[in-house]
Amino acid sequence: MEDREEISYVNQQEAIEIDRMLMGPLAFTVDQLMELAGLSVASAIGEVYSSSEYTRVLVICGPGNNGGDGLVAARHLHHFGYKPSICYPKRTTKPPFAGLISQLESLSVPFLPVEDLPMQLSSDFEIIVDAIFGFSFHGNPRPPFDSLIRRLVSMRKQQRAHEKAAVIISVDIPSGWHVEEGDVCGEGIEPDMLVSLTAPKLCAKMFCGPHHFLGGRFVPQSVIDKFKLKLPSYPGTSMCVRIGNLPQPNLSAPKGIFAASLSLEVEEDPIDQFQKWLGDALAAGVKEPHYMVMSTAGKDAKPSSRMISLEGVNKDGFVWHTNYGSRKAREISENPHASLLFYWCSLNCQIRVEGFVEQVSDEESDQYFSSLPRDAQIRPIVSKQSTSINGREVLYQQYKELEDEYHERTSIPRPKHWGGYRLIPEFFEFWQGEESQVHLKLRYYVEEIDGRKVWRVDKLVPLLAESTSSL
Repeated sequence: MEDREEISYVNQQEAIEIDRMLMGPLAFTVDQLMELAGLSVASAIGEVYSSSEYTRVLVICGPGNNGGDGLVAARHLHHFGYKPSICYPKRTTKPPFAGLISQLESLSVPFLPVEDLPMQLSSDFEIIVDAIFGFSFHGNPRPPFDSLIRRLVSMRKQQRAHEKAAVIISVDIPSGWHVEEGDVCGEGIEPDMLVSLTAPKLCAKMFCGPHHFLGGRFVPQSVIDKFKLKLPSYPGTSMCVRIGNLPQPNLSAPKGIFAASLSLEVEEDPIDQFQKWLGDALAAGVKEPHYMVMSTAGKDAKPSSRMISLEGVNKDGFVWHTNYGSRKAREISENPHASLLFYWCSLNCQIRVEGFVEQVSDEESDQYFSSLPRDAQIRPIVSKQSTSINGREVLYQQYKELEDEYHERTSIPRPKHWGGYRLIPEFFEFWQGEESQVHLKLRYYVEEIDGRKVWRVDKLVPLLAESTSSL
């Protein structure tokens, strides 16, 4: 890992001149440079995102050499055990692109037209590779790349709203950025990983994501000398090298499934305890820690459970949003009590919350809805939860029609059948497991003292599990 301050960042003209030198007197071919660049990108992805957790990959390829790098990366990702799909709207029959397409088709890697992409990319893919525009691009993106970039930008907004979002890897330059000045218009992609090629471009200094790699282990000493480059050393036989340090987790958080506990300072208020553990989970890199199991029961007392996204938590309680016609909403109307369960396997812990459920105000639902990206606003209008449909293509068609309808509008009104609920907690249980099967439990419950409700906590230490599966 190399410190950013000790590495050279090149401007656009320098990057162009380096390419000319590589393909001129140094006799590199475009094919060779694409092969080395694509292998570097695939290797960097493999360094951070294991194919056992992040299997489905969408590679979006632009019309130039950056798109060719993406095609090569997709081929290597296939051989690394991932399941790549490719969106390549502006195909060309020119070499070497035609050959790369044939190679991928021979491996049965699917090519998806833009119109066949899912409404929500994160529903079908865990990784999106942005191989749209490289350092030589200038001007404004044209269709369909402008809309594709907007969709990738909206994914970051989803992540900020604690919604499920795929990770984004940008090849050399995040699409929508100026090669030297970065995201000057605030409309560019904010990737989780940037893989700079040959040498980092000036805009990479503005990259704030957790993973920055340099790829392209082929720069000759003559190029380094001519442009006075300071490039990091590649470790061993690796085709990529990390720039900057790994994201640092909270040092008080556990390092492994059976390591030391989460923060064990017991807070008087269970909401404070929850927020502390959630912060530790985020710092430790737990994938989507805000997802929870919510269980409800109607008047028939038959329980039902499902995974939902926590969209807010404060002293008032836990908030999520849904269709008022869904099964969980109907059961809440019949029996306004529910339980929530958070389970973070990599930390070997879980949190249970039980309480009374109320519908949030229309004003609060409106405020949350207006903060969502446009595609996330259209989705609940289309989705009539717990009702029968003839096929998924019906939803795709309805989504496209609404997208066209609202294209020129500055805002979309919240549908009246969709809004928020809040669980007001009455009971908490925090569980932390250890390899010895001697577990920790903290139980919070409400008790009335002198006419006011206060939280009481029982520390159950140790609690010997009855079996290895006992929680």
